[in-house]
Amino acid sequence: MSDYKSIAQSWLSEEFDEQTRKEVQELMAGDPVALEDAFYRNLEFGTGGLRGIMGAGTNRMNKYTVGMATQGLANYILANVKGEDIKVCISFDSRNHSREFARITADVLSANGLHVYLFDDIRPTPELSYSIRLKGATAGVMVTASHNPKEYNGYKVFWSDGGQITSPVDKDIVAEVAKITSPSQVKFHPGAGAGKIEMMGVAEDECYLRDILSLTLSKDICKKHAGFKFVYTPLHGCGVRLVPETLKRLGFENVIHVPEQDVSDGNFPTVMSPNPEEPSALKMAIAKADETGADIVIATDPDADRMGIAVRDPEGKMVLFNGNQTASLMTYYILSRRKELGLQKPGQYVVKTIVTTELIREICDGFGIPVYNVLTGFKYIAEVVKRNEKDGEFICGGEESYGFNVGQFVRDKDAQIASAMVAEAAAWAAEQGLTLYQLMQKIYKEYGYRKEGLVSVVRKGKSGAEEIAAIMAGLRANPPKELCGSPVTKVIDYLEPEKTGQPKSNVLQFFDEAGDVVSVRPSGTEPKIKFYFGAKGADADEKIAALKAQFCS
Repeated sequence: MSDYKSIAQSWLSEEFDEQTRKEVQELMAGDPVALEDAFYRNLEFGTGGLRGIMGAGTNRMNKYTVGMATQGLANYILANVKGEDIKVCISFDSRNHSREFARITADVLSANGLHVYLFDDIRPTPELSYSIRLKGATAGVMVTASHNPKEYNGYKVFWSDGGQITSPVDKDIVAEVAKITSPSQVKFHPGAGAGKIEMMGVAEDECYLRDILSLTLSKDICKKHAGFKFVYTPLHGCGVRLVPETLKRLGFENVIHVPEQDVSDGNFPTVMSPNPEEPSALKMAIAKADETGADIVIATDPDADRMGIAVRDPEGKMVLFNGNQTASLMTYYILSRRKELGLQKPGQYVVKTIVTTELIREICDGFGIPVYNVLTGFKYIAEVVKRNEKDGEFICGGEESYGFNVGQFVRDKDAQIASAMVAEAAAWAAEQGLTLYQLMQKIYKEYGYRKEGLVSVVRKGKSGAEEIAAIMAGLRANPPKELCGSPVTKVIDYLEPEKTGQPKSNVLQFFDEAGDVVSVRPSGTEPKIKFYFGAKGADADEKIAALKAQFCS
């Protein structure tokens, strides 16, 4: 979209409300760089759907871009789905304007004759995924920007299987959205022939909790360790509604809250970023754990699909686990416990993403469980589950970015069931005289030590996008010949689907002779490029430092 100034000028028409026009005028008068960023393109569906900074502009989340995207979604559904009662489920998180955007989405879909189920208050993304199949809906929309900073909002679009949209549906929806060039094309107000809007709430919560708790494996052990102390923080998000209740129903009686962070607030006032991947986000919860003598900290992001933990080491210090460690720990516990209970059988499998630790594969190999390797994004895990739902059994799956899921009820990452599994694993480990920290060391001893690292390089705006593209082009033209002195033996370029067997994706991976790996990918939802480092062996910590210096200095 090259002529951004004329597009911005069009937003000064009576078609837009007074507040929007005022914001555009202020950008024109005082901030040309911000004006260009707000209008140089349309928001696009990426790995997490529609997501962007809130404000006026075609490249911003606002009621017009939400309405136009939703009209495109409605047009796609009406053109491709047959039936008299086509249903769509909608949920939203605690972010600023999430409730408003959810209501606009509901009204536009209803105005197009679709039957809408809308949650009565904030609910987690995984419950939205669950509700789609519960209601027999064609699609779902979750208004959220996940773990992004407070300036962002967005919405994730889901399909009838409960998973986020994938190709070709995502591209076809984008094409329909592109046809909506003006708010005048949007049916904002339900009128004659509008579809029903029904509210969802406690009844759906009960169905969801019943089903995910049916996946737990150690209820008797949990009740035996009912006094185990957990500190839980929702980081001002949706998890406050259901994570504590999940742990309570599992039998744990000592779930300690961080009261300031139980407040659902889209400004996220107590954290710089509401992301459990960020150590600073868990600072208050760790302080509460030290104050109360709790053994484990559990934190979830605003839409309660990601979960992070901190555990005590042998010296009594709280130590943060990264997403790779937590996913490996849960996978090991689940497979171990299922084997103890005689639940292992042919057809079962685990799924991980290509940038997630190979330790998960090694654990699964030890139990004789196949592992699928998919592109980054939980929607690709859901795609495998959908493909195999008749002939296989999805045990669990995870990604390094703090996402994990168990079983087939939810088709996205789920912090509620992940929290339950971490708590169960802690009780199960305690039966063996181990803490979660010691259980992780036991896993390393059995399968070999691995260390992972992640560096995200932020480059904002149009110039940032161009710089990120140049980095990827440079790595393709001149790939590294060695990693930490070990020769590179394999390069995988996921822009070549005929070679990878995966959908086309802008990702590069470099593997060396020693078993180390570096993966590079621009984020699909944020203005950053990510470098994932994986090292194997006793010197893995030193290797990670060297790899970061090699690629990011």
